[in-house]
Amino acid sequence: MPRRFYIAAVMALFATVSTGLCAPAAETLAQVLRLPELAEILQSEGQQQGETLDTDMLGGQGGAYFARQVRQIHATDGMVRTIRQALKHGMSDAQMQASIAFFRTDLGQRILSLENAGRRAMADPVVEQIARDSYEALQGSEDARLAAVSRFVEINDLIERNVASALNSNYQFYRGLRKGAVRRADFDPLAEAWAQEPEVRAETAPWVHGFLLMAYRPLTASEMDSYLNFSRSLAGQALNAALFDGFDQMYGAISYRLGLAVAHAMAAQDI
Repeated sequence: MPRRFYIAAVMALFATVSTGLCAPAAETLAQVLRLPELAEILQSEGQQQGETLDTDMLGGQGGAYFARQVRQIHATDGMVRTIRQALKHGMSDAQMQASIAFFRTDLGQRILSLENAGRRAMADPVVEQIARDSYEALQGSEDARLAAVSRFVEINDLIERNVASALNSNYQFYRGLRKGAVRRADFDPLAEAWAQEPEVRAETAPWVHGFLLMAYRPLTASEMDSYLNFSRSLAGQALNAALFDGFDQMYGAISYRLGLAVAHAMAAQDI
């Protein structure tokens, strides 16, 4: 299962559970965070992943049916709905209002633009490698940008969160693959996913640091400090936790359905 790494708007710890009265604020926050735009980016990534699965697991014989399944699985409205629900149930009204206030500013919108642009750019393997190489070249130095990004990662426990999320996505994929198999599958989804933990962990730090260094390069030191301060706040922590919860639910469901789709395509080839 190809690994996924995803960066929430802010990275942090735990959320405060809210009541159902926060639905309007959740809708506003979803709009301010430009979730439909992000969903389109994730949909494009998903289609690329589908092509990789077709090549690696179906010998390029998935055909139009498999491609159609991949498109349906990565429908943007479902992505936005899942994340919006996570915001609604994972944040208090005050936390959502504080998050709206930050991301409605020129700086907040600029950060979102930089993150989305970086996300699109990292879909190109050449750009991804350049970002990784840039991080490797700065390791051990006193570069101010690296220091700021490293603080961002450390404050928010970003490596562990992404490792856990990637492993869960892989686990759900293998669950779907086994569930959809015509013949009895003789592998353990949990064991298969956990066996990838060392590789996923080794890949995560260079990807995350490389992405953040590239995305936030245009920010001044003062702007980066403002973003760090928000990510340390209760609102920033709650937002991050809610977004990660939403992404985990979203990618878990997507990965499971992809596993089923691959299994069904394999079965069709055997007929």
